[in-house]
Amino acid sequence: MHEFSIVQNLLQLIETQAREHQANRVTRVVVKVGKFSGVEPHLLQTAFDTFKAHSIAADAELEIQIQELVLHCPQCDLEFTPTNMQFRCPECGSTDVEIRHGREMMLMSLELET
Repeated sequence: MHEFSIVQNLLQLIETQAREHQANRVTRVVVKVGKFSGVEPHLLQTAFDTFKAHSIAADAELEIQIQELVLHCPQCDLEFTPTNMQFRCPECGSTDVEIRHGREMMLMSLELET
């Protein structure tokens, strides 16, 4: 389960940000997870709950925002969210589409106590 290594890296980033802002603890962590990122939200939550215990985020709540898959068609310049995971432009029918959003996992915000 690669979510464990993702959470370990996330907690290192949280520790760094907390130190930079002279925080005593972290109360909330908000992350955005793309549907096409390969990260399973429930496994991410489990890993976070497991590893946060001995960190500055021990009492933190994890909020996971799901990022839909967004594609772009360079043929007709349409940006769209596919239905039924069909990578075909609904406007012109082109299959030459690019993923704009949905692969990322990002730390969006932290709530800190100083």
